[in-house]
Amino acid sequence: MLRKYLYSLLASALAFPLASQAQAPADSATFLLHKFAQRIGKETYHLTRTTQAHTYDVDFKFVDRGAPVALRAQIAVTPTGAPLRLAVKGQTSRFSSINDTVQLAAGQARIRVDEAVHTEPLAGLSFPVAGYSPGIGQWLLLRYWQQFGRPASLATLPSGTVRIREDGQDTLRYQNRPLRLRRYVLKGLVWGNELLWTDEQDNLICIITNDAEGDKLELLAQPYEALLPALTERAAQHGMRLFRAEMSTSSAVAKKAAPALLLAVVGGTVVDVVRGRSIPNAVVLLQGGKVLRVGPAVAVPIPKGARVIQAEGKTVLPGLWDMHAHFQQAEWGPAYLAAGVTTVRDCGNEFAYINAVQRAIDRGQGVGPRILKAGIIDGTGPRTLGIEVANTPAEAVQLVRRYKANGFAQIKLYSSVKPEIVRAVCAEAHRLGLTVTGHIPDDMTITQGVVAGMDQVNHINYVVRLLRRNPDGSVILSDTTANRVFAFLKAHHTVIDPTVGVFELAYRSTKDDIMAIEPGYLRLPQPLQALFVNMGQEPADAAKSAPYVSSYPRLVKALHDHGIPVVAGTDMGFPGTSLARELELYVQGGLTPMQALQTATIDAARAMQVAARVGSLEAGKQADLVIIDGNPLVNIRDIRQVRLVVKEGQVYEPAQMRRLADYSELAGPR
Repeated sequence: MLRKYLYSLLASALAFPLASQAQAPADSATFLLHKFAQRIGKETYHLTRTTQAHTYDVDFKFVDRGAPVALRAQIAVTPTGAPLRLAVKGQTSRFSSINDTVQLAAGQARIRVDEAVHTEPLAGLSFPVAGYSPGIGQWLLLRYWQQFGRPASLATLPSGTVRIREDGQDTLRYQNRPLRLRRYVLKGLVWGNELLWTDEQDNLICIITNDAEGDKLELLAQPYEALLPALTERAAQHGMRLFRAEMSTSSAVAKKAAPALLLAVVGGTVVDVVRGRSIPNAVVLLQGGKVLRVGPAVAVPIPKGARVIQAEGKTVLPGLWDMHAHFQQAEWGPAYLAAGVTTVRDCGNEFAYINAVQRAIDRGQGVGPRILKAGIIDGTGPRTLGIEVANTPAEAVQLVRRYKANGFAQIKLYSSVKPEIVRAVCAEAHRLGLTVTGHIPDDMTITQGVVAGMDQVNHINYVVRLLRRNPDGSVILSDTTANRVFAFLKAHHTVIDPTVGVFELAYRSTKDDIMAIEPGYLRLPQPLQALFVNMGQEPADAAKSAPYVSSYPRLVKALHDHGIPVVAGTDMGFPGTSLARELELYVQGGLTPMQALQTATIDAARAMQVAARVGSLEAGKQADLVIIDGNPLVNIRDIRQVRLVVKEGQVYEPAQMRRLADYSELAGPR
């Protein structure tokens, strides 16, 4: 085995001599880290060279909404780039940590992950890497791939595989001159495609990836920080292009229907979310991206030449809505469609990125649901998120106008906005016909936020803060305090986006089976499984939190019973399928399945003031529908059994959408 391994390295080095002629790395370099286009930290390496090894000592640190995230790493490679050692310890996000060591010698890898240690033989080309961070690890991985033959895939240690390919070039303007960058796609270190750019001398310029919270994170060589907006927009365009290329070579995805083509969905039970009823043995006629007719089969004949989609024994729903999305990467698009989600409200994103993603989807150049954008505005403070910051009324007005001019449907306030700025944002937004949602800023209560002009509120915990609790921590929902809060919210027509599922995930016991809340867990891409399995609390802490968190679904029921609009949103979670969990929790809290479905269809459309065009299966509305195996009106968990999805008249096959999003079909129910 050792002889074979050494021969492989020698043969590869001889076969690819040009790669070794790349410019030698600098003795040190600094890369700036950004989230929501805001600089949040940096990564610095120092290189020590000997005749046996090049050793990189790396310091990686950022501050995310007031919480420091830091790790240190040491990566050693031979002078020709073959790996020798990786040691990394610290945090990878506000909620996750790492403590890994990988030592390679004599054809063996000694691997320590936390306290567990084992040794395994090296089989072919392998490289130790710690996921998305530190970024220098990804660059050394790329150089190794270049040096040793550019294989279709290579093993990563402690586990996994990565696929790398050169994807072309991007030419940008830098210091009034063209700057040509080589673009690479990496898949396997995080969920989905990462984009990495080098200059023509193979120096690392930029990585656009996702951190351990699933948020988009950018690493940029310090001299090139001004290129961030351009590279962010390119990342969105290239991400959508990669999906378009995969779809064009697949026969499993239906081609876009010609405007004149008539589709007939026949025999299923149609759920009428407007009237709260179902229509058995129904026909839905679709043409030109619109619904033509809906009704019982005896009243709606099927025209000759129609393409018939059989739905006998199934349930036909309007396309579902996720009212709290963060479309951080292109893979969210097919993941949403696979789950039957045809419309999302993006609750805050990088300006250039979300504009490019929405443009690509709307023009048929990308894959994903319809996106309604809520433009984020924060204030300066220790927990500021992003660069869209308003500290004066004039700045607030300017930002609202910019969002309006760029097609945003709404404004989202974040936690550090000052009360007087909330009023300025709301006044200008309302003048321009926009609504305002968001967090309740730190110095305000929900009642103060609503009085200042907020139309909607993200996260149910802002309601909870005004309610009294029992000794065990559970929320009291039927006393005078609660009734006063409910009456206030109803009088102001305040829309609540509860995101109950994200609280369940954050407060669950990490010792509990995660498949109880996500039955499709084993189908998730491996990086997502690793991300979610450790999300939660230690059992003792989870037990203390349980009465409090279990109150949340019952609070959703109380809000609904008091006439307060509730809309279903996830705040990310499990891509696409967290919406199903959100609805399951609403039913656990006491809503009927019909009421729960309404929160993710017609109620959401009404909240966004587009119910005349979308949100239900009615003549003249957009042709968005989902065919379900089973009946979610009887068993809400059947909402996961998505058989077929239609968005604006185009048919999408869920299994193919999952494959585009790197999901497995090998395990777990739909």
